[in-house]
Amino acid sequence: MGIASGHQNFNFELVVTLALVALIFVVVIGAFLFIRRSMREGGQNSQEPRDSFRVNSENPSAFMTASMQGVIARLREQEQELARLHQAEKERAQETERLSEAVTRNMPAGLVLVNATGIISSANPAAEKNLDIHGLQYRRYTEILGQDSTLAEMLTACLRDGQTFQRGEVPHTTPSGELRQLGVTISPIYRTARNTLVEGPGAAPTQKIAGALCLMSDLTELATLQRQVRWKENLAALGEMSAGIAHEFKNALATISGYAQMIRSEAPSSEMGESAEKILDQTKSLTHVVTEFLRFARPLELAQEDFELAEVVEQVADEIGAAVPGATIRTEGVFGTISGDAGLLRQALLNLARNASEAASSNGHAGEVVIAGGQEGHAGQRWQCVAVRDNGPGIPAGDLDKIFVPFFTTKSSGTGLGLALVQKIALQHGGRVEVRNRAEGGAEFDLWLPLR
Repeated sequence: MGIASGHQNFNFELVVTLALVALIFVVVIGAFLFIRRSMREGGQNSQEPRDSFRVNSENPSAFMTASMQGVIARLREQEQELARLHQAEKERAQETERLSEAVTRNMPAGLVLVNATGIISSANPAAEKNLDIHGLQYRRYTEILGQDSTLAEMLTACLRDGQTFQRGEVPHTTPSGELRQLGVTISPIYRTARNTLVEGPGAAPTQKIAGALCLMSDLTELATLQRQVRWKENLAALGEMSAGIAHEFKNALATISGYAQMIRSEAPSSEMGESAEKILDQTKSLTHVVTEFLRFARPLELAQEDFELAEVVEQVADEIGAAVPGATIRTEGVFGTISGDAGLLRQALLNLARNASEAASSNGHAGEVVIAGGQEGHAGQRWQCVAVRDNGPGIPAGDLDKIFVPFFTTKSSGTGLGLALVQKIALQHGGRVEVRNRAEGGAEFDLWLPLR
């Protein structure tokens, strides 16, 4: 009974074992057929020769080598594509940078970038032209503009405190001594920073000043035109208001002078006669002031005629040379044909040349005055410039803006109307007059007149 039962168990285990072996064999054969079919389809899709497929399917080493080569080929293709995309992105960035540089370089407004350390990192040609300073880049702005200049103070406030200045107007003196009026807009440049060492990785970002951006425009010509308009308005109002008062002054002075002459004739050698003589001297001085004022306030009647400016300049030089022997006066340059009043322009040049000769000879050494002529075109109009230069002490910086104001004078015996009259004559002829201190010393008055 026991033997039969053991025999039956042995037969059962044998059957199970054979079944498992058969199942494993079937699975292996099925897997091999599946792999072979997949390799055949892969070989057909890649258009490889049938012999190559047979070798790969029958040789595992060749199959693995071909697979690795395929993977490497695809990686190379992807690498080439990435290189192409990187080169295209680099070319786009370079094109954007070139475009940005071209826009900055051709901007009509001046642009200056200053970093946090005060060094100018970028400046376009318009900024160098407005400041009349070349080679701005990589230099400290306080060195170029001056520590105490208004523009330098504004940049310092922007870098230090983050202040913004919108459409401000500041004066700027060029290295040649020319005073310009600049319109500027200054704003800070911020960058985002995180202090992870102190506050940890979750620290909130903070804004730090990385530099300052300054946009500038030269408003000198516009400011000059505005001053000319104000001058014309003020002259018209002044003429209407004061002409009658000055006329009454002249009548009163004539009466006083008449009585003083009577007193002097009755007692010529007495103390009363000496007092009458002093009264006459004072009335003559007051009469001269009133006459000059009337000439300034009265509307000018221009005699429109064409004349050669060179002849007028030579006459002025001869007359001043004889009147002020302490200064040498000479002429140079080109003088054209002017349409206007030769007498009034001669008077304006006489005032300029006389002031220059007196200033040049006042410092104790031989003075020199040059009347130079030059021409240039602007806005479709040819202009004649008559520059009167001297080698005197120059004009104090605080007096440059007031030099053409009526009754402003630095001379003890001056009326303060000579340069104001020059300004008026220039405006009546459609021109202008400018003043500046020369870098080599002395002052220069530039009388601009439209050529015929």
